[in-house]
Amino acid sequence: MIGNPRVFVARLVGLSVFDPLGDEVGRVRDVVLAMSQRLRRTSGPRAIGLVVEVPGRRRVFVPMTRVTTIDAGQVITTGLVNMRRFEQRPGETSVVSELFDRRVRIRVNGELEPAVVEDVALELQPSRDWVVTRVFVRKGAPTRPRPGLRLRRPKGEAVLAPIEQVEGLHLSVGEQGAEALLESLEDRKPADLADAIHDLSPKRRAEVTSAMDDETLADVLEELPDDDRVEILTSLSTERAADVLEVMEPDDATDLLSGLPDDTVEELLQMMQPEEAAPIRRLLTYDDDTAGGMMTPEPVILGPEASIAEALAVVRREELSPAVASLVYVCRSPLETPTGRLIGIVHIQRLLRDPPHQSIGSIVDRDFEPVPADASLETVTRLMANYNMVAVPVTDDEGRLLGAVTVDDVLDHILPEDWREERHDDPSLDEPPGLRDTAQADSDEGAARV
Repeated sequence: MIGNPRVFVARLVGLSVFDPLGDEVGRVRDVVLAMSQRLRRTSGPRAIGLVVEVPGRRRVFVPMTRVTTIDAGQVITTGLVNMRRFEQRPGETSVVSELFDRRVRIRVNGELEPAVVEDVALELQPSRDWVVTRVFVRKGAPTRPRPGLRLRRPKGEAVLAPIEQVEGLHLSVGEQGAEALLESLEDRKPADLADAIHDLSPKRRAEVTSAMDDETLADVLEELPDDDRVEILTSLSTERAADVLEVMEPDDATDLLSGLPDDTVEELLQMMQPEEAAPIRRLLTYDDDTAGGMMTPEPVILGPEASIAEALAVVRREELSPAVASLVYVCRSPLETPTGRLIGIVHIQRLLRDPPHQSIGSIVDRDFEPVPADASLETVTRLMANYNMVAVPVTDDEGRLLGAVTVDDVLDHILPEDWREERHDDPSLDEPPGLRDTAQADSDEGAARV
């Protein structure tokens, strides 16, 4: 039984989806509509299924024919769920990804006025179909944003208009906003956000990424496959691309730039602040599969006179990854790479065991083995494995610290080059226990999406 004959998609997104036994399958992330011309003549677009995010960040398609209840903050389905990754087909439209923020026109007193879609209402018909019957819009048109700023919502009157009074819902004309989509994704971690961005069409992906702030876009670029992030970076203006590169970690920015033509790389570096471009220029001089090519040039570096309390305050910074924050490198001045002579290292566990007022120079560990910048990936990997290390210092011939190779840097290089694509495409990854494909599930999905 369907508990609620009318639902708004914005309220539906995020609801838990349960199977008939009461076990949670996942959460609703989008609604898929069939936008055929024949359907638009008879009524509004028909909802053919839900995009549900299951454990492992996989998005799967659940046909509306399998939805038995939408009520009390939950969705209940019947039968097994086809775990094949959702791929949008021609003639289909994802409401959150593609309709929210779409520019339309509504008919008011015989006149057409511009408006922007903020939500759509689905109603259950006697035929058991869920159909779009009303569109929640806000009159007016958003101002054209400056690069890096989100589109601002129009400040006009909000209207819940019958579908018959809305024109252009099925058309994506010109630039589309991204505010509603970004709001629906704002609680996601960078890797999850990157998955959602990866699934968008190239046009929509460009619109959404251009509306992100520099810090969020930088985080997303670090998680996307190489082809996607090169496509996104080259779609930005040179000035905006340089701003985003400045926010990225130098080693990640270097990896991204290595896939671009030399003249483009130089143009971007020229646009960056000299102090931000300098470490990237140094990293670009090393081969990719060497310690110099993998290292971050900005590990945690302190002088020997710094106290344990100071060191703990530094490693507590939110922007540091766990691997980078695990070691403090104690060096002579200067404390920017390339530093003065590397004295030793202090592990975060040691910092937690000694009095806060004590200097880190008194607890420094000198029993470690740095690697030169030209050390091979195999050398670094074996060293980490032999000594259970999560980071290795990289030094020059004079013992000055150049940077540090962390375990996540090594994983990026020993995993297959297309491992990020495999995360999206391999149907065997992250499949929740107890759920499996069946011939019946395939049959139902096919029938629902004809």
